[in-house]
Amino acid sequence: MALTHKTPAVSFGYSIPMRTLLLPLLLVLPVIATAKTDLVIYGGTPAGLSAGITAAREGVSVVIIEPTKWIGGLVTGGLCRTDVGREQTIGGFPREFFGRAAALNPDTPMWYAEPKTNLAAFQAMLQEAGVKVVTGQTLKSVSKEGARITGLTTNDGTVYEGRMFVDATYEGDLMAAAKVSYIVGRESRAQYGEALAGYYPMPIRPRTVEVMESDCPNIGGTGPSYIHGTPIAISGLDKAGKPIFGVYEAPKLEPGSADNRTQSYNFRICVTQRPDIKVPFPKPATYDPAKYELLLRLIQAFPGVRFGRLFHLGAVANGKYDLNAQGFFSTDYPGANTAYPDGDAATRAQIWQDHVDFIQGMLWFLGHDERVPQSLRDQCNSWGLCKDEFADNQCWPYALYVREGRRMIGEYVMVQKDLQNDIFKEDTVGMGSFVIDCHIVQRILAKDGTVRDEGSFPDAPALPYQIAYRSLTPKRAECENLLVPVCLSASHIAYCSLRMEPVYMALGQASGLAAVMAIQGQTSVQAIDVKALQAKLLAQKAVLELAELATMARSSKLPGTVMDDQDAERVGHWQGSTYGSPVDGSSRHDENLEKGAKKVVYTLSLPATGRYEVRVSYAHAPNRASNVPVTIDHAGGSSTVKVNQKKVPPVDKLFISLGSFEFSAVKPAVITIGNEGTDGIVGADAVQLLKQ
Repeated sequence: MALTHKTPAVSFGYSIPMRTLLLPLLLVLPVIATAKTDLVIYGGTPAGLSAGITAAREGVSVVIIEPTKWIGGLVTGGLCRTDVGREQTIGGFPREFFGRAAALNPDTPMWYAEPKTNLAAFQAMLQEAGVKVVTGQTLKSVSKEGARITGLTTNDGTVYEGRMFVDATYEGDLMAAAKVSYIVGRESRAQYGEALAGYYPMPIRPRTVEVMESDCPNIGGTGPSYIHGTPIAISGLDKAGKPIFGVYEAPKLEPGSADNRTQSYNFRICVTQRPDIKVPFPKPATYDPAKYELLLRLIQAFPGVRFGRLFHLGAVANGKYDLNAQGFFSTDYPGANTAYPDGDAATRAQIWQDHVDFIQGMLWFLGHDERVPQSLRDQCNSWGLCKDEFADNQCWPYALYVREGRRMIGEYVMVQKDLQNDIFKEDTVGMGSFVIDCHIVQRILAKDGTVRDEGSFPDAPALPYQIAYRSLTPKRAECENLLVPVCLSASHIAYCSLRMEPVYMALGQASGLAAVMAIQGQTSVQAIDVKALQAKLLAQKAVLELAELATMARSSKLPGTVMDDQDAERVGHWQGSTYGSPVDGSSRHDENLEKGAKKVVYTLSLPATGRYEVRVSYAHAPNRASNVPVTIDHAGGSSTVKVNQKKVPPVDKLFISLGSFEFSAVKPAVITIGNEGTDGIVGADAVQLLKQ
């Protein structure tokens, strides 16, 4: 905010006008430009553009300030194969935008337009709405009066005063400057009771080259191709016994502990095999083949591995592909981004360039290092950048994929259960549905000197879930006129699903409307009428609920004491599945593998000592086992009941009763589903105990 100078009530003892005394000072002070706007948005990401266009359509004045030279964030800056989860959860502004982008060019699939086409769609919508956009200006400072932001100053000295503000950056810079509470890194399991939270060393999941290939059978494939994790024991040591590049000594942490690390970043690269537009991958000035020793060892462990297995190649329009990370060693750069979220401009610039050099060097290594098999080199060199994309940036993507920066600690924190069990919210303003997808955090040395991925976890499904408006608002005592649709209030685990561009855009739309309501009502963002906001969103075709969820069995609504498979302890790998009508929308199965080595353990605390009926649910199918052992540890000892999962469960086609047993309130009930000696696929869903 520009300072207002008042004449001091003081006598200098002589008669010289105060303006004369101030004249020399005014001559040397820079002229400060002040722009007054109803809504100031910092961050020209898709969420920021969504908020700005939505608000401008309601008749308020809007300015969007983008610190880089380019607007549109990942959607125009590299990520062109959009992660949608369940399409039914996307409506309102994001569906309007992607529909317009697809309509700009023939043969463009919905959600999969080229970056330049996405940019053109945004530019048209901004112009139609009359939104002012400022690029290349970073945040210098923020002024506040009490719990309200009054203005922000950019690096060129311009002061932007506003009545409402939106922080739509991937990093959360405005909320941090406004002294809003936030966190960087991972919470512990104990903090929010999240089974997936905290430090998470991954076991080796052995895979042959044939299985590696079947993970990604076709270019443009989706689904299992995103599987992360160590596929084989590979040494992480050099000849001197020191960790090779990109491998770190394991931290002295227990699994589930909190730390300051977050999932890895990369660039989403627009590539092609079209000879008319293909540009060869560049060799960075800092190229060092030693950085790719672990990649070389992976290639040597899997002779014949294809380029399309090392990277995920998702088809978009006009012969272009979105190249993304997958598997053990790819474009993700684990451990290289730790200082980024809270870093200053110089730190971030160094990390940004390091990611450019690392990924360009990797592609150069695969295409030119003589230790790489010729067939793989040829495959790599058949691809290249697109000369008609990012032409003013040497055809390299504009946007670093900041998968996770700061995360606000606001009025409500979205956590794991909000994605899997407690999915309904009275103040919903949007929906998410993507799996809980955490890319590798770091690569660590196991005690035997081999490498392990850390921080990712396979098969963590999410239901279509509602997102609370309260997760967009800071605590009222901290700031009353700020909304945060990108670095929203969520745990690390919840953010791994929330962090999708259509979700950001939906929350941007909600933020734009909420800001207008707060302006018109002369109130705080926390005090607006959320029911009225929901009505506005529905009128604009936003999706706030799915009818199919109304009939879903929910553990939180079932009688008795219930535990879903998501909250149970799993030994061995159990594949997530939505087959059938499972409790809370998903269940697990053993893939009919490693018989005798897998189990799911449900540990339930009971409210009182007494006799309880024990029930288990499962998805029945002809290929399921007929002899699944379920062991009940009760007050009188231990009993095992065999369950035929080929048959339809008799209780509401969901549960089967295993009988009644005595339990003590002092000692938890333990129900274990195993797969020893079973003759088919073993499923595990929910366990229910009903007091008799």
